[in-house]
Amino acid sequence: MNGTADTGRVALVTGGARGIGLACAVALQEAGHRVAVTYRTSPPECAEQAGLVAIRCDVTDAAGVDAAYGATEEALGPVEILVSNAGITRDNLLLRMSEEDFTAVLDTNLTGGYRLLRRGVRSMLRARWGRVVLISSVVGLGGQAGQANYAASKAGLVGLARSVAKELAGRNVTVNVVAPGPIETDMIDALSEKRQEEIRAAVPLGRFGTTAEVAATVRFLVSAEAGYITGAVVPVDGGLSMS
Repeated sequence: MNGTADTGRVALVTGGARGIGLACAVALQEAGHRVAVTYRTSPPECAEQAGLVAIRCDVTDAAGVDAAYGATEEALGPVEILVSNAGITRDNLLLRMSEEDFTAVLDTNLTGGYRLLRRGVRSMLRARWGRVVLISSVVGLGGQAGQANYAASKAGLVGLARSVAKELAGRNVTVNVVAPGPIETDMIDALSEKRQEEIRAAVPLGRFGTTAEVAATVRFLVSAEAGYITGAVVPVDGGLSMS
């Protein structure tokens, strides 16, 4: 077991090239953990400056997932913290959504999470300590027109997390879900100003969240102080999921 009860752990954050994933990686590194981030196409430009280990990984490929863990273990040691954030969107209305677009989103967002969990918990079980956080979405809790595939994948992460949380609790491994609402990311920036205003108006707090706010929640859930929290779904959505 590396480090103390709360710092000096080895963390793997998937989808860490930008946005929520990168913010989580930086927050964990600042908390004293040794962090590897995965990327699919381009490594994060600030990885080296932030002290992160950047590893290419496609979560739809089981061999690639295994290789990413191997590279992390070689560089930093056995993974003790997993933040599963990698995901894609292929939005469309149901009658216009191809089966390929539906299954591609499920394979990345949900089955990808399964692949990461299945490989990652090995070292956690041996150490009898581990933290897993799956990044879901408020859309997985309430649905959204035009995002049936994305909503299904994110809702599936809740069932996956709660089932695995029950399986691993006896070995002191916690599994939790963070469900962000509208967050200031490239996805929001790509929307029209009118659409952004519509979304903002639906949020009780009247604003978009920040990636730092999501990262702070993740940082807490992997800490020693959160050791009695498992199987939880934590919305970071400005109150949006209340309705």
